[in-house]
Amino acid sequence: MDCRFSFDQGPENPPTSVIFGPEYMATNVYQHWQTEDLELAKTLVRPNGMFFDDVAKESLLTEAGYGSVSRVYIVCEEDQLMKPEFQRWIIQNSPPDEVKSIANANHMIILSKPKELCLCLQEISQKYH
Repeated sequence: MDCRFSFDQGPENPPTSVIFGPEYMATNVYQHWQTEDLELAKTLVRPNGMFFDDVAKESLLTEAGYGSVSRVYIVCEEDQLMKPEFQRWIIQNSPPDEVKSIANANHMIILSKPKELCLCLQEISQKYH
């Protein structure tokens, strides 16, 4: 779409960051928002790191450390940034203790479904505290 990628390590290497364009934001991130919210978001957009180098490196997370913490993955059913197949890949490759799902939640879940998210986090904190 209208996203801009930066190639700080040269065009032959993967991009290092991306800035979401206004059309991409309207279609994939803020698709259920009021115009005022989208306009504010457009003024606040900043580059996001792509983390390709981090993924390629050996993980510093160990079973003794990261694996000892209870984890719950919350699926945002209407997320246009992290499509369902990618969310399933994350779940399969780093299995959480539990998977919860919030219907009609998009990538900006704290803004799209704040009450549902708060209830979900409250349930998680009560169960795993």
